[in-house]
Amino acid sequence: MRFTFLFFYLTVFSVSVYSQKNKIQGPYLSINIDTLSYGKIKINTDGERSLEIKNIGNEPLIITSCKSSCGCTVPFCPETKIFPYDSSQIKIVYDTKRLGVFSKTLTIKSNAINSTYYLKIIGEVIL
Repeated sequence: MRFTFLFFYLTVFSVSVYSQKNKIQGPYLSINIDTLSYGKIKINTDGERSLEIKNIGNEPLIITSCKSSCGCTVPFCPETKIFPYDSSQIKIVYDTKRLGVFSKTLTIKSNAINSTYYLKIIGEVIL
């Protein structure tokens, strides 16, 4: 009797924990990388890159602010809601008129559970 009760309790508990673990309550911003590397790029070439963002939560995601650490990097974030399990693009344009190594930070703010996301942008402009 004791064994049956213990088996039943453990089975119900493990199913309950497993089902709760896979549910995110609210919007959740997901980006597959934390550093966007341009690598080595030639001076005065195209500095545009795109990055996919996803909402893996269960409510619509709204990007409220998208700013870079300097004026040489310009982000274009989605202005519409990203519905649960949908994705969108962030376009990032780096000004390639300056030679040398660069390291910038893009700050993305939203209504998500992880409300502030920092993305590092690195690379080197060469001749």
